[in-house]
Amino acid sequence: MQRHLISAADLTRDDAILLLDTAEEMARVADRPIKKLPTLRGRTVVNLFFEDSTRTRISFEAAEKRLSADVINFSAKGSSVSKGESLKDTAQTLEAMGVDAVVIRHGASGAPYRLATSGWIDAAVINAGDGTHQHPTQALLDAFTMRRRLVGRDAGIGRDLAGRRVTIVGDVLHSRVARSNVDLLHTLGAEVTLVAPPTLLPVGVETWPCEIAYDLDGTLPKSDAVMMLRVQRERMNAAFFPTEREYSRRYGLDGERMARMPEHAVVMHPGPMVRGMEITAEVADSDRCTVVEQVANGVSMRMAVLYLLLGGNEPAVTHTRPPAAQQSAGERSAHTFDTAEEK
Repeated sequence: MQRHLISAADLTRDDAILLLDTAEEMARVADRPIKKLPTLRGRTVVNLFFEDSTRTRISFEAAEKRLSADVINFSAKGSSVSKGESLKDTAQTLEAMGVDAVVIRHGASGAPYRLATSGWIDAAVINAGDGTHQHPTQALLDAFTMRRRLVGRDAGIGRDLAGRRVTIVGDVLHSRVARSNVDLLHTLGAEVTLVAPPTLLPVGVETWPCEIAYDLDGTLPKSDAVMMLRVQRERMNAAFFPTEREYSRRYGLDGERMARMPEHAVVMHPGPMVRGMEITAEVADSDRCTVVEQVANGVSMRMAVLYLLLGGNEPAVTHTRPPAAQQSAGERSAHTFDTAEEK
């Protein structure tokens, strides 16, 4: 694993499999009466959010606290950022406090990369979403959810998503989730198809490792997973489609369309959902929709990221086995996690 997690494109297949397998171990911790591990005790993690967030921020905070880290939540609103303080000055303030990791969400694409490579701060940097660029932990939790649903929990250990067909539908142009998923799913061997109006596809999308389609009805029968994207009006400065009704008619997922999907196929959404536009209430509330699972899996996945970036090179407790850094991905087993019931 690298020191920072900035882009899903930076992950190798081995990195991704290790993260998915580690998240599976972390998910078992959630089933225990005591859901905490001492792995990051004494480490300080700052959640540095310059954009509004509900699921991602709370998910990271829950993950950090379950690993026993000291957590500082920073919101641009009500901070010196609202007075004009730069990212550099904010970073240097955090550096002076001696933080070990920064989870950053920023409206400017490239801000996490700048923070990680600038030398302003000596801490691990985790990208929680930057502009329309990347959202790697969302892609990881989505892949984790797909592997559990399409391969199986125990059967999926050590396996990728080779041969699985994933369709991503909607506002690809403004979606960092779409970009991250295309990168990661390609690395994991899945076949990805983007379905969107031509106006909601970015320039250069033909170079992405995926297929492009404009007919949703034609792709549904061949899909193992269908991921619906929210139309991000807050990032739009023009009209990208005639009306909401027209968009929903051509690219919305309703019960009739869901019935055309294979029986095993699942419906996904990164949230927040706009019911009645890209997805109907019937679909959102069906057993095939994994939205709630994705939220729960997000905590396990982010625990895995934090563990491997901050604690994975050191044993969680004293033992005679070699450190995790000297073990292969397959050998890194549950012994490092069985410490919740510490003295």
